Amino acid sequence: MKTYVLRVWYVHVLVLCLNAAEDFQWTKNNPGSFYYGTFPTGFLWGVGSSAFQTEGAWDKDGKGPSIWDTFTHKKGKVFMNETADSSCEGYYKVKQDDIQLLKELKVNHYLLSISWPRIIPTGIKKEQVNEKGIKFYNDTINSLLENKIIPIVTLYHWDLPQVLQEKYGGWQNISMISYFNDYANLCFEKFGDRVKYWITFNNPWAIAEEGYETGEHAPGLKLSGVGAYKAAHHIIKTHAKVWHSYNKTWRSKQQGMVGISLTSAWGEPVDLTSQKDIEAAERYVQFYLGWFANPIYSGDYPEVMKNYVGRKSAQQGLGTSRLPSFSVQEKSYIKGTSDFLGISHFTTRYIIEKNYSAFQGPSYHTDRDLAELVDPKWPDPGSKWLYSVPWGFRRLLNFVKTQYGNPLIYITENGVSEKLQCIQLCDEWRMDYLKGYINELLKAINDGVNVKGYTVWSLLDKFEWNKGYSERFGLYHVDFKKGNKPRYPKASVQYYKMIINANGFPNPREVKSWHQKAIETCSITNQLLAADPLTSHMEMVTEIVVPTVFTLCILISAILLMFLLRKHN
Repeated sequence: MKTYVLRVWYVHVLVLCLNAAEDFQWTKNNPGSFYYGTFPTGFLWGVGSSAFQTEGAWDKDGKGPSIWDTFTHKKGKVFMNETADSSCEGYYKVKQDDIQLLKELKVNHYLLSISWPRIIPTGIKKEQVNEKGIKFYNDTINSLLENKIIPIVTLYHWDLPQVLQEKYGGWQNISMISYFNDYANLCFEKFGDRVKYWITFNNPWAIAEEGYETGEHAPGLKLSGVGAYKAAHHIIKTHAKVWHSYNKTWRSKQQGMVGISLTSAWGEPVDLTSQKDIEAAERYVQFYLGWFANPIYSGDYPEVMKNYVGRKSAQQGLGTSRLPSFSVQEKSYIKGTSDFLGISHFTTRYIIEKNYSAFQGPSYHTDRDLAELVDPKWPDPGSKWLYSVPWGFRRLLNFVKTQYGNPLIYITENGVSEKLQCIQLCDEWRMDYLKGYINELLKAINDGVNVKGYTVWSLLDKFEWNKGYSERFGLYHVDFKKGNKPRYPKASVQYYKMIINANGFPNPREVKSWHQKAIETCSITNQLLAADPLTSHMEMVTEIVVPTVFTLCILISAILLMFLLRKHN
């Protein structure tokens, strides 16, 4: 009873804080209004990508297979059975092509990830280190710095070495802590003199829930109600281990920072007068963001998570909770292990309480006792999970400020995709999305939220996990049907450039002109694409027809030579 009263009191305080956060001069009478202003001096603007989604070269130069290589090579796991075997050919094009795109955008930073199996093929450092992989990342980091672009490096963006999955069960096994720590320390040793921003894990929620609960992502295990919690538990401990390793061995000489990037949607109560809906909305965010943030900032899982999973576990006849627990020593060891918090955010849901019977079987989703709803009026660019709801971004950031003591934040992913039906370079919906979300970020900074940088997701269209190439997040369109994977700027490139150049939204007149300028740019690019059938034809002639004719000529010559020799004999 005492816990329930405290939770109700906390929710009331939280709602009051969030309502108060909206009460500023520019939003007092109209909370949905647009705020004209600029970001603080020194604010960092960037774009992001990940190794598996863009590099290709999946088995080249000594790289070992990852769980995603194995997963995508199985039929029926990915849309149209597509793979990332070549993807954007980033392994070959990043230095010459993609860094030029970053220069064109005039970004301050580039968020990229290192592929663990590219530098340690089996995932086990003492077995083999791949020097070609290390050279690739050294060259990439050096090229970024030569062009005055800050590298923000993620150590793990989902591509676990396949050997570790086969031998130990991947993140279900506590031995991952040691293997990952060895890998992280190798990265600090080889790249840490130049890399000053490290992210241990990108979106551990998806690693755990989609990899070990639903099986939608690699390694494709459906360990309902148990696997996700166990994987998350090991990931949190691994993150803490790496932070302490950096703190003890590398920080004094390298002067860098180590954080984690957490993804979360915002949950808004369907009925703000309903205590049950308010509590359900808080549970939604706690089971999403708090699952990982709470141990790092407060030393333990959210109370509401422990209560709900524990109660459901007891009702299912289990002696202990399916949610693992931290020892007193572990809580102390994990708490405070983040120099900054990466926040990835894409969309919002309305939340209503929904009671699930414990006899339906164990499940992360039914543990929460809630249902997710969307407003049909929200803009929907084609991906049914991603609706444009800018105001949710500000609410989420204020929640982080209130809940975790206003930590240093970098926005590590924010963007919108389109379902590819035809080439869409004049992506007006993406410009509207960026304008709305970046403006809500500016409002959050004026609320006092400690955000120092923003990253658009993503630089390029790329392999989108189990969606294959059907879903596109890129500012640059990539033609995956062509061998050289050419990149073409969408209108959002020009639009984002203008936001960066102005460091925000200086005045209505200037901001209004950006849209037209961006559309004019994409119209020119469309003309280039319209001329591309001739280019494609020439490419086919040089890449297919000429070699085929040449081979036929050799065969015919060989047959004639044999005929002449036989006649002579």
